[in-house]
Amino acid sequence: MTSIGIYGSAGRMGRAIAEAAPGLGARVAGGADVADDPADLARKADVLVDFSAPAALEANLAAARAARTPIVVGTTGLAQRHHDLVDAAARDIAVLQTGNTSLGVALLCSLVRQAAERLGEGWDIEVLEMHHRNKVDAPSGTALMLGAAAADGLGTTLSEAAVYDRSGLTGARAEGTIGFASMRGGSVAGDHLVVFAGDGERIEMGHRAENRTIFAHGAIRAALWLAGRDPGRYTMDQVLGL
Repeated sequence: MTSIGIYGSAGRMGRAIAEAAPGLGARVAGGADVADDPADLARKADVLVDFSAPAALEANLAAARAARTPIVVGTTGLAQRHHDLVDAAARDIAVLQTGNTSLGVALLCSLVRQAAERLGEGWDIEVLEMHHRNKVDAPSGTALMLGAAAADGLGTTLSEAAVYDRSGLTGARAEGTIGFASMRGGSVAGDHLVVFAGDGERIEMGHRAENRTIFAHGAIRAALWLAGRDPGRYTMDQVLGL
């Protein structure tokens, strides 16, 4: 039975993964949090999952590389330097980094990419998301994933197309941009909607997370899939065979 080590084990996602793992054919090798040594857990597990915090990611990746242990990175709020660290780690170990481990969201990203490619720049794209009042980053990692998928379908990058702020007199909407709106309140686990707005018609593609169990199940499936893989950077698309 594949053993999974959990970085961020005391958090909501860490606890959900530990609870769900036995029923999905995985064994929990242990957990580590901010005060713990990440190296010890990396040596004990067949594969790691990281739902800690951006500040802890560098040490966790270093421990995984030293132990040659594959790692699923589900921590959000990452800056470019964190993605650079993931790229560097992927030269030595298998790394799957994602802003959302839901299998439904992985499929939605694929559909959004296809829609953007086929509809083209004549359609305006907006990404809306809502999360619970305690979420600290915005837009959500999932919203950024969906925006990146749309940008890829348009043949551009999110850094070139994204518009995150429309306060004040901003003028008419620029063609080819991808807008974001973030809402926070209550106990919402995660709602995401991608709107393709054309002249006289609108397409809406969305996903609603009713609880965190779906993310835990997706993370475990990704970890089981990643265990034993060659070094490289992998995606949830590959887990689903998309």
